[in-house]
Amino acid sequence: MNQLEGGPQTRGKLQEAIIGMATAWLPSLMRPVLGFRRTYLPLLMVYFAYGALGIIDVSRDMWIKESLTLTPAELAGIGVWLSLPWTVKMVFGQLVDSLPLFGSQRRSYILIGATFTACGMLTLAGAAGGWIAFGRTDHLYILGAMLIVVGTVIQDVVADAMSTEVVSRVDTAGNARPQDDIRAELGMVQVLGRLALGIGILAVAGLSGWLARFFARETVFLFGLVIPALSALGVLLIEAESGERRPIDWRILGGGIGFGLIVLAVALGSVPFAQELVFVLSMLVICPMLFFVTRELDARTRRAILFASIIIFAFRATPSVGDGYFWWTLDALKFDEAFYGSLRQTAAIIAIVAMWAFSKQLTEYSVTRVLFWLAVAGAILSLPNIGLFFGLHHWTEQTFGFGARTIAVIDAAAASPFAQLSMIPLLTLIAYYAPEGHRATWFALMASLMNLALVAGQLQTKYLNQIFIVQRGDYSELGPLLITAAVLGFVLPVGAILCFGRRA
Repeated sequence: MNQLEGGPQTRGKLQEAIIGMATAWLPSLMRPVLGFRRTYLPLLMVYFAYGALGIIDVSRDMWIKESLTLTPAELAGIGVWLSLPWTVKMVFGQLVDSLPLFGSQRRSYILIGATFTACGMLTLAGAAGGWIAFGRTDHLYILGAMLIVVGTVIQDVVADAMSTEVVSRVDTAGNARPQDDIRAELGMVQVLGRLALGIGILAVAGLSGWLARFFARETVFLFGLVIPALSALGVLLIEAESGERRPIDWRILGGGIGFGLIVLAVALGSVPFAQELVFVLSMLVICPMLFFVTRELDARTRRAILFASIIIFAFRATPSVGDGYFWWTLDALKFDEAFYGSLRQTAAIIAIVAMWAFSKQLTEYSVTRVLFWLAVAGAILSLPNIGLFFGLHHWTEQTFGFGARTIAVIDAAAASPFAQLSMIPLLTLIAYYAPEGHRATWFALMASLMNLALVAGQLQTKYLNQIFIVQRGDYSELGPLLITAAVLGFVLPVGAILCFGRRA
């Protein structure tokens, strides 16, 4: 009987096993806490504010559906333009590296970014409330969104540069630290940055839904003004700024400004295939600039960065379904603002837990290995959304007693960590190889390349929505759109890993 129920010896072994598991996991769980330093706080506040911009997300999405005339294909096209400021980060990076404003290379740029973000919030509020009327509501939405993006890019450039500067390359005695220690600490700074971003998302995820339900769209956009104020507050906590400064590299700054002017001319000039043209030009500008900045690295290192960048580019260049699926859940499944707030809150919690629990693996495992399993898991987790469209929730409700909302919560919880997890290995790699005096520029160029991957994904989303046309109230082609996007989301990254994984 004792053996059946578990005698003292069995229970003792079980206790030992539990203690062993806890002992093995405890160092990983404590790594973010033990790795935190007070000097990290200003940049973590910038990342937190970036995540907290989601306070307007539900209200903005509902406002677009209710009050604007844009189709999913048009919104995907607008997403391409809104991604482009991220591709000219090298301009801001070069300025942050080389041009102090009012004697500051960090504080002043954070404040400028906060000002842009605040102006964007006011523009959206004015458009929603009708007290800004110098343009069509659709155009005011684009202007407000663009101002917010520009403000975010500027602050992100500064935070990226600071994330490499807060890690000392020498010990207290002035001796060079081991390279493995430096790389591990740089990785931990990136983990903490992603955690701060995730905590910012979590802090407002549920709130964004409830605000959208009980307050006017205009009022919620005005509430959003607290976010740039929060990032500006972090300026007060910067104890000392980097002494690193180099003369302006006009190949980078001049090329970036010239590229920006070309993009503006193409955007305003109604040029055929303007978005595709800008994408190609962006690649032609950014790749040579990366060559200039990395000339000091050895050939083997440059090769490793190249192949790793190709894999991550393919991972991030996958298309999404677009706004049509969101509209369908509102009309067919009767999801509302409060539910979407709860959904985003659940996803944010899971993302933070995953980043915290797997901080060791994310900072020490190879980029290829991490992204392969993320691609496989992402393909599997695209199936519930496809199933919902084809009536999966009716079967689960009859068989198991739960329906569409439960499936949506489970799917969001399972899929939520991937976007953040996929970035940490790359950011660690970038931080490790950041050249002294060019840290902001290097980070900005690599980020520009990776954000070009998002532009490629947005272009594919636009094409898919032009092939499979989804309109408000007409969702007959949404099923093939979901399936095609899921297939591409698996094939592109896994194909790149199979071709280049052994060389990365």
